[in-house]
Amino acid sequence: MNAAQVDAYLRRLGAEHPAWPTVDVLRELHLRHLRTVPFENLSIHLGEEIVLEEKRLLDKVVDARRGGFCYELNGAFGALLTALGYDVALLAARVYGDEERLGIPYDHLALRVRTVDGGDWLADVGFGAHSHLPLAFGERGEQEDPGGTFRIVEARPDAAGVRGGHDTVEAADLDVIRDGRPQYRLEVRPRVLGDFVAGAWWHSTSPVSHFTRSLVCSRVTEDGGRITLSGRRVTVTGADGSREERELETDEEVLQVYRERFGIELGSVPTVRDTGQEG
Repeated sequence: MNAAQVDAYLRRLGAEHPAWPTVDVLRELHLRHLRTVPFENLSIHLGEEIVLEEKRLLDKVVDARRGGFCYELNGAFGALLTALGYDVALLAARVYGDEERLGIPYDHLALRVRTVDGGDWLADVGFGAHSHLPLAFGERGEQEDPGGTFRIVEARPDAAGVRGGHDTVEAADLDVIRDGRPQYRLEVRPRVLGDFVAGAWWHSTSPVSHFTRSLVCSRVTEDGGRITLSGRRVTVTGADGSREERELETDEEVLQVYRERFGIELGSVPTVRDTGQEG
């Protein structure tokens, strides 16, 4: 990223250019990202190509003022953090699904971030409802966060009896747990953005991917809650857990919510695209 791209990204987040890549700055940028850049899968249903290259991610997130899913959001955020002087590693994860079954390889992209004032942090602005602030990567106890109570623990053996990683604790896979439920299994080996192309393709095309079967656009609200637009249903969840839902009746109402609540300008209402395949 060049200086102009960094400045434009920070303007999108409403943040000043930091003097140093500290943990306090990381926490601020992480929260601002969750509040400003929505988690959304609209490109899949609008027929827009998803390209995991830094320039294309910045074109979408910064210039077009759109959101994206994990590969796009954490890919772009990782590029920004690197440009600001953080030591950033891209990590692959497999998401826990029904009955705690693990998803495909390269199912998710998260970030390990090292700051100048010490410590490694798990940053993740691309998992939908997750931690609002970075999690201490080396901490194995409970970590309280506005998004819940989190733990990062050494992964237990999977269905094949394999723990993952190697025969040392330092190389073992890690489970990220929220409120007692495992969210994803994280590999500690650093990856590059191109490694995630197959995962992004699968999630964008497979008829069994939840991204191809539904529309979602979601972000953290300023009060610590969340607003989500799923098709024509808008759900506002308060920081206290209160929940309000309503169905939008007209296309103009839907486009207005995209515009006013997510900052996304669309010419027409997106609908779930038929994959043309049997599940």
